[in-house]
Amino acid sequence: MKSALNLIAFDIGASNGRAVLGRFDGRKVETEELCRFENGFIDVNGVLYWDALNLFSQMKASLSCFKKAGYKDLSSFGIDTWGVDYGLLDKNGRLLGNPISYRHAADEDMEAVWERVPKELLFKRTGVASMNFNTVFQLYRRKRERDVALENADSLLLMPDLLGYFLSGEKMSEYTIVTTSQLYDPNARDWDYATIRALGLPAHIFTPIDMAGEIRGRLLNAISEEIGINRAAFTAVGTHDTASAVAAIPGEGSFAFCSSGTWSLFGVETDKPILTEQVYKSGFSNEGTVQGGFRPLKNIMGLWLIQECRRDWQKQGENLSWDEIVEAAEGAKPLRSIIDPDCSAFFRAGDMENKIRQYCLDTKQPVPETRGEIARCIYESLALKYRWALERLEEIKGEKISRFNIVGGGIKNKLLNQMAADATGRQVTTGPVEGACIGNLLMQAVALGELTGIDEVRQVVRDSVKTETYMPERTGAWEDAYDKLLNLLEI
Repeated sequence: MKSALNLIAFDIGASNGRAVLGRFDGRKVETEELCRFENGFIDVNGVLYWDALNLFSQMKASLSCFKKAGYKDLSSFGIDTWGVDYGLLDKNGRLLGNPISYRHAADEDMEAVWERVPKELLFKRTGVASMNFNTVFQLYRRKRERDVALENADSLLLMPDLLGYFLSGEKMSEYTIVTTSQLYDPNARDWDYATIRALGLPAHIFTPIDMAGEIRGRLLNAISEEIGINRAAFTAVGTHDTASAVAAIPGEGSFAFCSSGTWSLFGVETDKPILTEQVYKSGFSNEGTVQGGFRPLKNIMGLWLIQECRRDWQKQGENLSWDEIVEAAEGAKPLRSIIDPDCSAFFRAGDMENKIRQYCLDTKQPVPETRGEIARCIYESLALKYRWALERLEEIKGEKISRFNIVGGGIKNKLLNQMAADATGRQVTTGPVEGACIGNLLMQAVALGELTGIDEVRQVVRDSVKTETYMPERTGAWEDAYDKLLNLLEI
């Protein structure tokens, strides 16, 4: 039996990051968390920033953990993060200020772009739904504000590529993360230079695009010497965390997926982008897959809603665990109040509990009062929005979707998993929890020539992880609640 490869996946989300060691023996991958660290935006005079240099420091500390653990050489490492956010580098390769968080976005940023590139034309060029935090809107805001960082920029790197640059010195943009920017032309398979020119953005800052499953470079010699570790390969993986998570779905054939976390990314895989009027009007986006195809998907607000409520409760002195919140939801009356999780009022941080109550009051529904009622309202509304997304996907593809896989940290909530099955009337399969990490690790194995592509990646997942199945328990109450959601979406 050959010795296992040592691979490290850096999986960094909007609330925390972790370094996960994967030991791959050619058939199975075993994972071990090396380090976990906090992440979050920092409010400085009303602008929300990411602390990119702290993330870099934490990644180096994670490599030190690997060294201290006594493993042999590191074969490679890969990085995945959330989408759309970026850093700017000057001509000397120096960071021009901390990256600004997508939570700083505003609707007027979109409206300013649409004056030059109409909303529908922007979709036809990119296949991506307009959301106010997309990279294109963030950049044009800086252009309008005559931001000196943009004026002095020599390179733009999206977050995983920026962090990879810090570790390797390589300036490249990986395909899956680029497709989140709303500045990628899926027909030209390159940056959308027509929109870049129309907005007067500096075209020279956009770096060459590479694909998941390619070796991009190696750990910088200076970092190798500092830590006392070999110069491991730096591989391009599905650098958008959703792309890595979907790569790790153990499903076969045609299935719908949901990557459940702060956001719920709900979609299907296709070889080509779907750029129809129906996709445009439904607010779906065509984001990239690790195999170079597309994921027509819907961004649903996700567990952000309950995460924000929990933060509010902690400020009030109630340190409820996630299990305690689920238990409280289980004890609340079912299907009493429904919200649209994607209502714009819920996008901004803070006072989420009262925003939900106000929504219910405005829509003439019973107002949830207890923690359990708030949590149940959120979970049931998410499950119902999954059904809405699933039905839109069936219309888009023109076929019934019978299988529904959920991956990511959200699957730890078994109540929500069962609600998803009940609301959609579909069998739901959950797992793996560490989807993004496993997809990241196995695309490193592809880059190193140990696996040939997505089919072999998913076979390794099936051999390595356990899944759970939830059967639907459909009732008339769920049908009534879905009708209520449809009415709310028309308001």
